[in-house]
Amino acid sequence: MTDLATHPRRTRRGDLARRVSRQGQLLTAPTLLVITFASIIPLILVFVFAFSKVRLVDIPRLGTRPIQWTLENFERAFANPTFWDALGTTLLYATLTMIGSVGTGLLLALALRRPFKGRGVIRAMLLVPYVLPVIAAVTIWKTMLNTQYGIVNAIGTTFLGWGAPIGFLNTSSIDVFGVPIPLSLLVVVLFEIWTSAPLSFLFITARLQSIPAELEEAAAIDGASHWQTLWQITLPQLRGVVLLLCLLRFIWTFQSFNEVYLLTEGAGGTQVMALRVYTELVTRANIGSAAAYGLLMSAVLVVLLAGYVMLLRRKEEL
Repeated sequence: MTDLATHPRRTRRGDLARRVSRQGQLLTAPTLLVITFASIIPLILVFVFAFSKVRLVDIPRLGTRPIQWTLENFERAFANPTFWDALGTTLLYATLTMIGSVGTGLLLALALRRPFKGRGVIRAMLLVPYVLPVIAAVTIWKTMLNTQYGIVNAIGTTFLGWGAPIGFLNTSSIDVFGVPIPLSLLVVVLFEIWTSAPLSFLFITARLQSIPAELEEAAAIDGASHWQTLWQITLPQLRGVVLLLCLLRFIWTFQSFNEVYLLTEGAGGTQVMALRVYTELVTRANIGSAAAYGLLMSAVLVVLLAGYVMLLRRKEEL
């Protein structure tokens, strides 16, 4: 009697679980389709193109003849000095932007941590560069740095004793007290910091608000100074979010194309890897070479991501 009574109940539970499973599959199917057609298939095609001789004119005839597999795209990239120059420029650009963006966001978050009159207005104003459309931000900077009517060159030639206007967006290097400075690259880095530091500021501010006030109160009671509290209590609490921001900012900047292209179009020593991919694809119409460059960029980011995951696991083990 017990088996007969429980068997229909088990059947109903099994039917309910199958219905829930089917409903879940139906609900996630559109997302899976979008991911498949927008990410997975293009990634597979990038692998295919990178290891084959394919130009843009060959795309319509891909299905009519067999693919010629080769490593020539990678061999040509490694043998090309411009590839290594672009890689070095990209690493320098991403590293400087990462340090500047996260560091600026951290300083702003700490400076605006305590309540004061007008703090909300200042916080809102700090977000303007981040929410500003990139084309508008680029237009503002290009206008300010213009050699003919830019305010920066006007101030420099009028009050700072510059002999002639400086081409901030097309000058590879300039000597400052005998030290060569990559001027155009530095301008692009400063622009990227200006637009991305507000995001770091938001993340760090949110983490600061979640730090228990009792920790700092206890440190003050024990006689700790403001700097000791900052270094021993506050900053260690921010370590996780700062590391995450460093990783994300490096990845985003390493792939950056719009900002560099709109500001300098690669002039003045700002030829980064994303611009090399664009040049190979559009200017040279070599889709295989462009795909190879893209895979090499992805390989660098995968190594960085693997290092970050290993660091997190080591911290968890400790």
